Amino acid sequence: MIDWSALPDRDPSEAELSAVSAALRSPDPVERDERAYPRLVGWVPGLSEERRLALGDAMADRFADPEVQARTFAPLVLAAVVRGGTPRPGWLEAFARWYPAETDLRGHHPELGWLHAVAHGADLLAAFGQRPEVDPEPLTVLGSARLLAPTDHVFDAMEDDRLGHALALTLTRPELTERQAVGWLDAVEEAFAAGEPGPVPAEVSNTLRTLRVVHLLALRGVRSRWGAPEVRALPYGAAVAGRIAAVLAVAAPYAG
Repeated sequence: MIDWSALPDRDPSEAELSAVSAALRSPDPVERDERAYPRLVGWVPGLSEERRLALGDAMADRFADPEVQARTFAPLVLAAVVRGGTPRPGWLEAFARWYPAETDLRGHHPELGWLHAVAHGADLLAAFGQRPEVDPEPLTVLGSARLLAPTDHVFDAMEDDRLGHALALTLTRPELTERQAVGWLDAVEEAFAAGEPGPVPAEVSNTLRTLRVVHLLALRGVRSRWGAPEVRALPYGAAVAGRIAAVLAVAAPYAG
């Protein structure tokens, strides 16, 4: 048992850090979401480099955890770790294996609480997308792979907004060429073109709605987080918006 009221605001002991990290796997949503998660994220800025990297390694290992809540809360803490300093290449590799492959896309579960794999993964995608050490182009491809992965689950908890925001933030990187900024949409166009008459598959519905978010942000700019005063422009915003409009028209002609 953890005495949550006795934990320090910064510089936890190894035992405290280990215990709270373990609590992030808890099936109890109060223990995991309201206690362990904010405590770990609050500790990250004050951790030494060695401890920050060790926590990142532990979170990256969670992507292979058999418990869904362990897998889906790891990216939230790893995002804080990535924002705090240079990430290890292995973290992105582990994330890229997990993100498009995760099959449990439920936003909220009546017993487990928030799971939110797509949204939490989007936050980590955005964190990687803002690191100068990380090539942004594969991240856009990873985002499209997550969208196009077959599923029966239609986003119902604003996952499209979170992933659209993450993609738009990544597309603010000045290193991208115009071709790279729109290249991730080729796979989407191919998937849409291969569609057949009938009910819209869940992954196509999810992709359509996410692309509309990116289209809006490509034209208006994107904030780094909710309520942030600065609005960042996408260097190739007009090109991205135009390409998205053309791709949308393949599956949703009223939008073209």
